[in-house]
This record gives sequence, structure tokens and C-alpha cells, in this order.
Amino acid sequence: METQVDEIADGIYRLSTFVPDIAPPAGFTFNQFLVLGNEPLMFHTGLRKMFPLNRDALSRIVPPERLRWIAYGHFEADECGAMNEWLQAAPQAQAAQGQTGVMVSLNDFADRPPRALSDGETIDLGGKRVRFIDTPHTPHGWDAGLLYEETTGTLMCGDLFTQLGNDRVLTDGDVVGPAIEAEDLFKYSALNPSMGATIRNLARLAPRTLALMHGPSFTGDGGAALRALADDYERRAQMATLDS
Repeated sequence: METQVDEIADGIYRLSTFVPDIAPPAGFTFNQFLVLGNEPLMFHTGLRKMFPLNRDALSRIVPPERLRWIAYGHFEADECGAMNEWLQAAPQAQAAQGQTGVMVSLNDFADRPPRALSDGETIDLGGKRVRFIDTPHTPHGWDAGLLYEETTGTLMCGDLFTQLGNDRVLTDGDVVGPAIEAEDLFKYSALNPSMGATIRNLARLAPRTLALMHGPSFTGDGGAALRALADDYERRAQMATLDS
């Protein structure tokens, strides 16, 4: 395996590792995102066993010790498994997540005290600004939340829009259809009545770039893509209610 580095928006880099053995023959990508600024931030730490690959990839852009913030969407191995390895590599870095995530997991898991973020709270990185958005149980996890980089209009989507394959870095094509297929295959989302409304609230941001954790990043009308994804989850929730 190797980790590929690509700039998907101004000063935002995708670190992507393709694993062909997951869901063959299509395979599966694991993506982290580096947001440059005076205080660089990384969204997702990657799996602990992938830390050497991701550290070497990040080193092509910025020395790892310059990282100031390490954030993630929800508590899961690929989201934050290498948290403490990154904290050791970056002595000035602080982990940051929502108040729920800090309370139930990060206070214990992180080797240094984390920062708890309120819904809508921003961190000024110096040249970039990231806003934390609570999205409980969307797509899964009580502690779920996303980051929105305000200057570029980039929504770091976590597991939303998860899809198979590794055919593109950045696309302006369909990311909803492949995400529906992946949901049909993995059934990974915590389907709940509020899910559609939560995703529609994200659509109001009108993001220009969607940074997917599993799949290509998207450039274009991110609001439309989010509304279409919300439609599908509302359909699923309605079907689950009828089946019960």
C-alpha cells in the first residue's frame, strides 16, 4: 500500500490509502485531510497500523511536528485510531472533537487533554477557519460531527457518501448513486428519523467541495448532492417504519 497526496481545494490536501482487499474487486480508500494555515489541522488520523504511511505522506507537505489540531468525525479506528501516534509526532498538537465525543471517549483515549467543541464553534487556523457541526447518529455514532472549512467552502464529510473503488481523486460527477450502492452493501448508517433533516441542514452550507473519507472528493453543487442523499435516507427511514 501507499498513500497518495493531492490538493482538493486551496490549501486542503487529501491523503488517500487504497486497500484492494476490502470489498474486492473494487477495493476501498481511507482518506485523511490536511488543512494548511498558521495552525495546520488534520481531519481523521487514519488507522493506527497505517500511521507510518500517513506520516510519511504528510511530511511531503508539512513537517508533522507543525500540526496544531487533530480532529475527527466519530470514535472509530479509521477516524482516530492513530490519535496518540500523531500527538507524539506533533508535541504542540491538541485533539479536538464535539462535547459528546470528548465526554464519552476522547478524555480517556487521548494522551493529552482534548478541546471540546460546541455545535457551530469555529477554530481560526490563521488563513483558514473550520466550524464544528454536530450530526449525532449521522451517519453513525452518538458523538458524530463534521468540520466545514469556511474560506474554501469545503465540508469534511466523514463517512457520508461512502463508496467503493479508487478511480478518481476529485470528481464533478455523481457521488450520490455510488453512496447509495455502498449503503445497500454495508448498511453502515445508524438509520434514524432525524437523519434526513440533519443532512439537509448541512446542505444549507452550500459547500463547493465535499471531502469524502471513503471515495473521491467532489467539486460542484455540494448542497444538491446532500439534498439527494437526504432524500435517500428519508426513503429508507420510511420503508423501515412501514416494515415494522
